[in-house]
Amino acid sequence: MATNTATINVQLLYIDHHRWLLGWIRRRMHDTGHASDLMQDTFVKVLVAGSAQEIREPRPFLATIAYRLLVNHWRREELEQAYLDALSHLPEAIHPSPEAMSLLMESLQLIDRALQRLSTKARNAFLMAHLDGMRYADIASELGVTTHSVKKYLSQANLLCFFAIPDFAAIQNA
Repeated sequence: MATNTATINVQLLYIDHHRWLLGWIRRRMHDTGHASDLMQDTFVKVLVAGSAQEIREPRPFLATIAYRLLVNHWRREELEQAYLDALSHLPEAIHPSPEAMSLLMESLQLIDRALQRLSTKARNAFLMAHLDGMRYADIASELGVTTHSVKKYLSQANLLCFFAIPDFAAIQNA
């Protein structure tokens, strides 16, 4: 019976607030199709959480969830654009196939999501080591930590990234 009550509460929440939320998201995005998707994703999150009956202020609550989804959407767009920019500098003969690009983009998004779980220092250490090619001692100096801490940060980050990609072998062979 609790499931039916939660479903009914989300239905009522949807009926009362979906138009407002869609407008709220559209004002922050330019793509109406994505706005509808993000609006639906917001209500799915509420449904999955099963806490619709506990919501006291629906609009700020929904706006908070939608904003977090928007931030993730914008982060994915930035990541994809950076990847496409990097590809544009490569000779066309070594551009990945569309299938490989899709797998790579999905992997980048999974790695980005994994890195967001790290502390700022661990994430920065990972980026400095892997993107900038910095040595541990230089990273330690930049972050104001010991080289032992840098090693710990990188171990943690590398492990998270490794397990973030479910089929790493397929990515390598793409």
